[in-house]
Amino acid sequence: MYHLVDLKDLNVNEISELIHSAEEFSSGKIIQYSNKVAANLFFEPSTRTQYSFETAEHRLGCRVITFNKEASSIKKGESFYDTVKTFSQFADVIVIRHSENNYYQNLVNHIDIPLINAGDGSGNHPTQSLLDLLTIYQEFKCFAGLKIAIIGDIAYSRVAHTNIEIMERLGMTVYCCAPEELQSANYDYVGLDDVIGEVDIVMFLRLQLERHERFLNLSLSDYHELYGLTKARYLRLKDDAIVMHPAPVNRGVEIADELIECSKSRIFKQMKNGVYMRMALLHKALL
Repeated sequence: MYHLVDLKDLNVNEISELIHSAEEFSSGKIIQYSNKVAANLFFEPSTRTQYSFETAEHRLGCRVITFNKEASSIKKGESFYDTVKTFSQFADVIVIRHSENNYYQNLVNHIDIPLINAGDGSGNHPTQSLLDLLTIYQEFKCFAGLKIAIIGDIAYSRVAHTNIEIMERLGMTVYCCAPEELQSANYDYVGLDDVIGEVDIVMFLRLQLERHERFLNLSLSDYHELYGLTKARYLRLKDDAIVMHPAPVNRGVEIADELIECSKSRIFKQMKNGVYMRMALLHKALL
């Protein structure tokens, strides 16, 4: 049974295979699973992840079931486990996002179809990290020796946690930059201005205003000046450096509005790559 719940479960060769498979799909490779059903269970709001999965499933010819939490038996008291178990009777692959860290621990041994983790709490976001790696590989054709600064909500970002682990495993140097309130004790921190001119990639993380604005001891304008991509910082980037963000972007907070679609930005390319990487993952799961 093929589950993808944590990138730590994949070795470097398996990650490389997924990247090359995603590149084949981006180049027009066609595979059809017209007799397969994919179920998407999103218990948290999502735009890019949910709809790129749906797009990937449609491009692979799958029939798609989209879960609606507000119209489900959860409203009658049905458990999360029973909801997932029910959908596993209908589908050939199941994609889940949930607010609880490691929600999948009690599932993977009890469902008989592949499970793909579309994000769990502040823990893991393996498909986002894989599309980020695809985007980086398209630019540099390697990982070892690259330097990346990840800036922002390190403590609560599942993107940060997953990316830091896999990027270091692939031989990249990862610098973390964050205000004290958004730091995790698991990492060391540097000043953004100390590394902005030497890194190959700057990856900004969304400031989760719906969760943390009340205890962040900075105004949004101050945050932008201290931790955002300003025009002045942009001019200090290396000529071949790229700008990334998992999105959605708080314009003018993490990145100056006029820089979101600048020549170094790969933000919308990341979104497009999300479809190709998720096609590669679904293809592997459905084989």
